[in-house]
Amino acid sequence: MTTSHETSLPTCELGPGGPIVSRLALGTMTFGVETDESVARRQLDEFVEAGGTFVDTADVYGDGASEEIIGRWAAARGGVDDLIVATKGRFAPPAGSHGASRRSIHRSVDRSLRRLGLDAIDVYFVHGWDDFTPIEETLDALTSLVRAGKIHHIAWSNVTGWQLQRIITTATLGDFVPPVAVQPQYNLIDRGIELEVLPCCLEAGLGIAPWSPLGGGWLTGKYDRGQRPTGNTRLGDDPERGVEAYDVRNTERTWRILDEVMSIADEHSRSPGHVAIAWLLSRPGVASVLLGARTAEQLNDNLAAADLVLSDAELGRLTSVSATHLPPYPYGMIEDFCDVDVWKRLGTASSA
Repeated sequence: MTTSHETSLPTCELGPGGPIVSRLALGTMTFGVETDESVARRQLDEFVEAGGTFVDTADVYGDGASEEIIGRWAAARGGVDDLIVATKGRFAPPAGSHGASRRSIHRSVDRSLRRLGLDAIDVYFVHGWDDFTPIEETLDALTSLVRAGKIHHIAWSNVTGWQLQRIITTATLGDFVPPVAVQPQYNLIDRGIELEVLPCCLEAGLGIAPWSPLGGGWLTGKYDRGQRPTGNTRLGDDPERGVEAYDVRNTERTWRILDEVMSIADEHSRSPGHVAIAWLLSRPGVASVLLGARTAEQLNDNLAAADLVLSDAELGRLTSVSATHLPPYPYGMIEDFCDVDVWKRLGTASSA
């Protein structure tokens, strides 16, 4: 799976026939919002210097500011032919259109290309499912853009297992361009994709590029048990922030996971974040992990996780303490009757 390139970061193929990317990717959601342009450019420079080749953005990051910053940086360095650039569309449709409709997708792609200063987008992720647009219409629009040379590969983000399988099946039966990858939330605290999405990806051979590998900062050890965060951190600014909210994740299970992460980090004299990233890189199907950071210092610390290799025993400890148990029905019943191997491989085979 790993390919030999003259970089300090390992690389792999992002799904069947997909591009070759660095196994650590640069997520740019903070660009133009929490990270100003000068710091964003420094992050981009240092990511490339470290051997990174996969840069991910979206049209809604900073209302397009993230794409614009990347575009200006790319122009200043003479282009990005040496990189794989991904962006996403779905949540910023033009007036009168649903997010994944033909009209919206075509306009979103054209606007992203202008902001990025590119002739083609290497990987275009649909940012989420659209209940109001037939999947055939979305796939037909994406296929036409691939054939027009505006997109090289398509992918999806934030979908359920049945939605992903419907995308794959419709693409196959309709002779549309199939997705090569999926971008879900995945980390030691939230392993929900292991029930359906991850097995679906493994069955189809799709690459997985997880976002939030550090659980929104939880897995860095920066938060304290029983003390709501304050100060200049993600949850310090907004303790109610989405799926990462303090009151949602302030559970005994979270603290048990953190205790194990901290213990293994101490054994290696490494940061807890390195351990969390190393575990994620070891998971079946995971191709490239998205690193998002406010500062260049945070990014450099995360990039240093690339050379940490955990033992099978250490990986087992982390997988066991963070296990998301299969609900008794239908998963537990199916596992008992059919001896399903995939959940055993993922460490989710014990019924609750």
